[in-house]
This record gives sequence, structure tokens and C-alpha cells, in this order.
Amino acid sequence: MSITHWPPDERPREKLLLFGAKNLSDAELLAIFINTGVRGKTALDIARELLIAFNGLKKLLQGYPHEIYRQPGLGKAKYALLQAALELGRRFLDNDIQIGEELNDSRLTRRFLSHQLKNYPHEVFACLFLNNQNRVLRYEELFHGTINETSIYPREVVKRALGHNAAKVIFAHNHPSGNPTPSDADQKMTDRLKEALALIDVQVVDHLVIGHNETISFAEHGLI
Repeated sequence: MSITHWPPDERPREKLLLFGAKNLSDAELLAIFINTGVRGKTALDIARELLIAFNGLKKLLQGYPHEIYRQPGLGKAKYALLQAALELGRRFLDNDIQIGEELNDSRLTRRFLSHQLKNYPHEVFACLFLNNQNRVLRYEELFHGTINETSIYPREVVKRALGHNAAKVIFAHNHPSGNPTPSDADQKMTDRLKEALALIDVQVVDHLVIGHNETISFAEHGLI
């Protein structure tokens, strides 16, 4: 049966308008994006099959173009729309924190850094550089790859802090495994960076480890 023949409160688009996007499942949101079905399948059927084929929404959104092109109900045009939607979301989240803004909300900082880093398939180490009034000077992703105490170069972090005339920094890096529990290597790396930055009077305010659904703060756990 076509979706147009379903009760209004069961149709994904109408359901969104009635109850809000947060009340829709991944499949229902994806069905709105797909918009039209194919012979014998509704857009919602296609959405469910896609989520099964890619083992979830995240892996679907991170899929290679050729993997998405060949899926029923999709193609290059839908892939382009999907990438545009993702980029709009990223830019919206980027605007959560502006250069010159005073950071006085730890939840905002955590959300910003989480959205920046949690979807990378590899580890990324980033810094928020702040002035004495906790105003944002710059956000930079400094190192990519497998992060440990030997792959982060304190002199490079010091160089960037001096370049931005920063008084404080907040570190963040992601764990692609999804588990944000800091490792011994994370602790050693943080200690080395803290010692190096202390020589130029730059304070390490926090180090956030980003998982899939949780973020752990070194400061909150007494690790800094």
C-alpha cells in the first residue's frame, strides 16, 4: 500500500509536522529524504532496507558514493542532496561557537567539540584556543591518525598557542571505537602537553575525549 493511503499520523512527513522531527525513527527521517518509493516498495521500505544494508544510519551517511549510487531509490542526485544536508548540519553546528565568543557554558563547548569530532573514522586531536577572558580565538584540528603520546608534538601545540596569543586551551580528541574512556596514553599525552604549555604560561583548562554517545572530561574526573 502506498504511504499516501496510510493514516496521517503514520506517514513520516505528516508525523514530523504533527509531533516534531525528534519523534521519528531513523527510517522515518530517511524515508522523508528519499521521498518516493519504487515498484512494490514504499520510501519507508527502502529506508529500512538501507539501514540494514549499511548496519545503521551513521555508516550509511559515511558510505562511499559508489555504494550509495547503486542502492534502490537513490542515485547521484539523492547522494548530492544527502551531502548538502549533512554539510548544512555541520555549518549550523559550527556556528554554535563564534570567534570572540565567551565560553561560559560547558555543555555548549562539549556539544560543539563532540559534533566536530565524533564522526571521524580515525582519531583526530583538536584545540580550542582561548584568551584570558575565556573568549574563543580559534578552533584547530592539529593531528590526524592514531593518537598517542608519541604522535602529538608538544612543540607544534606550543607554536600554535603562541601564534594565536592564547592564554588557555581546551584539548579534545575522539575515540572511533565509541568508548570515551581515557587511556594511559591519553593521560601521558595530556601531562606532556600541560608541562610544555606551562613554560609559556598557557593554562590547559580541559581535555575532552569524544565517544559516539558520551564525552568524558579530564577536568571533571580530576585528571588535569
